[in-house]
Amino acid sequence: MSEQTTVRGRKHRAKHTAGRAALKITDEARPATFVVDARNEHGEKVATAIAGEHPLTIYLDKREIVTLMTLGQAPEALALGYLRNQRMVHRIEDVVSVQVDWETGACAVTTAAPSSGLAGRLRKRTVTTGCGQGTVFGDLMDEIDQVELSTEASIDTPGLYALLDAVRLRETVYKQAGAVHGCALARDGNILYFVEDVGRHNAVDAIAGLMWLDDVQGDDKVFYTTGRLTSEMVIKCAQMQVPILVSRSGLTHMGWEVAQKIGLTMIGRAKGKHFLLFTGRERFAE
Repeated sequence: MSEQTTVRGRKHRAKHTAGRAALKITDEARPATFVVDARNEHGEKVATAIAGEHPLTIYLDKREIVTLMTLGQAPEALALGYLRNQRMVHRIEDVVSVQVDWETGACAVTTAAPSSGLAGRLRKRTVTTGCGQGTVFGDLMDEIDQVELSTEASIDTPGLYALLDAVRLRETVYKQAGAVHGCALARDGNILYFVEDVGRHNAVDAIAGLMWLDDVQGDDKVFYTTGRLTSEMVIKCAQMQVPILVSRSGLTHMGWEVAQKIGLTMIGRAKGKHFLLFTGRERFAE
């Protein structure tokens, strides 16, 4: 899969740089998937493909613009498209080079004539309601080593199925209109809070606020989300001191790595009577 992506990237680059030999652009596509071991509902080990996830910080003329979490299949095109849609670069002809370096997680875009109004644009930022909030990634990662999760919490198969049934039976915006994510905080299969929003990060942040307002601790709770388990979702769950994270969707490689690092129990693809236990098996009661 990664080789096909690389070939497509090279064709794309050749098409758009014909006659413009001065443009220097890398071709640093990343593999789209990684394979990790998980345990299914029967306790059997299953080799499972999970999506890649990589932080990529875009620099425009040596000025840091944003950090995006990306699959990494076309990082150069991603950087250019972001700068184009944000109106930070107006013409492809103005671009001198696009250089991606995954060792530093950076993409440096250089133009022939740096924009004089860039500083003003950067002072006025709006966080969208999309699924990612890459600009907060660095701050979250700086704090992750300080997180200590409870080792007393546990979940078993009946408890997990009870949670999934409770979520399934709840009347939701998703059932009516779709296009939203839902998050829940639960204990012993009972839902304490359930919030839906157009972005899963909005929903998890709302639940964090409710927990704060109601002085609810997370150390004996389970967090459920309809969205994929990215690194940001794992970190936010850990910051709320919730040691068990469940999703009906899949996960990313970086989400899996962070969960392994901090000892969080992560269960993905949980729907009906099926689930995959990816990390933190010690909290799962057989």
